[in-house]
Amino acid sequence: MRQLVIFIRKEFLHVFRDRKTLLMLFGLPIAQIVLFGFALSNEIKDSRIAVVDYSKDAVTQRLIAKIGSSPYFNIQRTLASADQIDAAFKKGDLKMAVTFPAGFGDDVIHTGKATMQVIADASDPNQATTITNYLNQIVADFNTELAAGSGQPMTIVPSMQMMYNPELRGAPNFVPGVMALVLMLVCTMMTSVAIVREKELGTMEILLVSPFRPVYIIISKLAPNLLISIVNLFVILFLSDIFLDLPVKGSFLLLVFGSVLFIMTCLSIGLLLSINAQTQQAAMTGSLMGMMLPTMLLTGFLFPIENMPLALRLLSNLVPSRWYFIIVKQVMLKGLGIGAIWKELLILGGMCVFLFTISLRKFKIRLQ
Repeated sequence: MRQLVIFIRKEFLHVFRDRKTLLMLFGLPIAQIVLFGFALSNEIKDSRIAVVDYSKDAVTQRLIAKIGSSPYFNIQRTLASADQIDAAFKKGDLKMAVTFPAGFGDDVIHTGKATMQVIADASDPNQATTITNYLNQIVADFNTELAAGSGQPMTIVPSMQMMYNPELRGAPNFVPGVMALVLMLVCTMMTSVAIVREKELGTMEILLVSPFRPVYIIISKLAPNLLISIVNLFVILFLSDIFLDLPVKGSFLLLVFGSVLFIMTCLSIGLLLSINAQTQQAAMTGSLMGMMLPTMLLTGFLFPIENMPLALRLLSNLVPSRWYFIIVKQVMLKGLGIGAIWKELLILGGMCVFLFTISLRKFKIRLQ
């Protein structure tokens, strides 16, 4: 028993001397609890909505004020006509539009019943369902207030319409997120071992003394991965169209261009990891852990970015998958053109140039 206690004590000392192990044992659980408990939430707040009020009476004004005072909604704009709703959805990041028909207040007072139209962006079906449920609850509370004030039942019925995904299928939200996740992981992981593999095998000296320029070595490492990733892209789009009934509604070439830009950005990240890593295992771990979690948590795929703390919202701007996720949803699901995604394309282009330039500068032509 004395020997067993000594060995156990030795192992405890090994654990507590290793700072990386201590960080994994104590820091990771604390970080996950804080992150998932406080920072990441499925609750949706400050959803931007537009209002069209043809009636402009006391009832609609009270209901609009009640909706606007809710923490779940932010009345972004008031439209003059319902004809402007489609353009408003395509131009901005509206989540919902509410329309009150002419004579809305008179219908409520004289007939005890009126209908309001609610149009939600269902490209994310879970988010659309959540915010429409919020609105239904607000309208139900307002119906109770009207009935208590008049002494007779009064009912306002929201008529729901889901844009871009009337059936509320999960595929329109699932496919863009999977495209971003798969391309990010495959591109980064394949490229992250490209340079460090040569170092471990001892063949980097041969490449460096060859007549090839260093930039040629890097390009030769990226070219196969680029072509393989493009093939993966076409396979995903083909399967989405055939098996999930999710064709590309917008420009196919524009979607491919944005995807290639995203792929090149991911390859640049993998290249930078490969140049700085000392072993293939370290490069693979860095690409897997450093890219998978941000892609899943900070792109809007699983959790709404708008509801995150400011620090995480700022951090999400550095994740290329966030911008690619927007491009896929705008082009593939909504059928929008370059006018809706030019900002995201510029951001991805800037990231690609910046990361590739840093990789070239950090690529050492002399081995240590």
